Amino acid sequence: MITPPHQDKDFPYWLVFIGVVGVYLLYRVVSDDLYSQVLSTLSRGIGITIFVTIVGFTMASLIGLLLATASMSRFIILRQFSRLYIEIIRGIPMIVLLLYVAFVFGPGLVHFWNWIAEGIGFDQVRTRDFSLMWRAIIALMIGYSAFIAEVFRAGLLSVEEGQIEAAKAMGLSGWHRFRFIVFPQAFRTIMPPLGNDFIAMIKDSSLVSVLGVADIAQLGKITAAGNFRYFETYNVVALLYLLMTVTLSLLLRRLERKMRSKYP
Repeated sequence: MITPPHQDKDFPYWLVFIGVVGVYLLYRVVSDDLYSQVLSTLSRGIGITIFVTIVGFTMASLIGLLLATASMSRFIILRQFSRLYIEIIRGIPMIVLLLYVAFVFGPGLVHFWNWIAEGIGFDQVRTRDFSLMWRAIIALMIGYSAFIAEVFRAGLLSVEEGQIEAAKAMGLSGWHRFRFIVFPQAFRTIMPPLGNDFIAMIKDSSLVSVLGVADIAQLGKITAAGNFRYFETYNVVALLYLLMTVTLSLLLRRLERKMRSKYP
């Protein structure tokens, strides 16, 4: 892996700037009753934002890994299906996908379940019983799985073919070759872009506010509409998202440095 000169030696002035702004906003939150009230209200949405992001990203990663392996399968049907899924999903804007899953796919899924339930004697469900939060999670899962699949595919292809052939010669099965030879080496290539996708999903999770899910963005919109203090409210909204994304970005940078030093 090629590292740009002095990349890790630069003093993080950008981090100092963010820290100064963050300290100023934190001071305002502590000293200003309005900021304190806004933070108290928005803090109820932090758990929803984190839950939506973690569950959506975990499911998207699992589907992405399956799609990546399918795209490299010896069966043409799996390869073509994987490519069809990836190209279609990547071409749909996330907000459109979110609305489609919420108001088309979700009700359709409920209708399909009721059709099956009627035949086997199970209780039927109403569309309103399928929560908008889970519809949003499914939309994020579908949308990001296509991008994550390409990340996994690039990582898997980065492993030298000679090592795979050597593992075959040693008698390792396909699963053992993947588990012990391919994936550990591919992970070094996969990890940085995968971390970037996780950060991007934290930000894109704010899109669930269009469905009325009570995340940080939605509570910020409601609060601003109630007190008409848009400047203060959205300062706190931005601060909360920055705290999550910048903290995660720093942790990923540190992990990357450790991996480079351990596996040069």
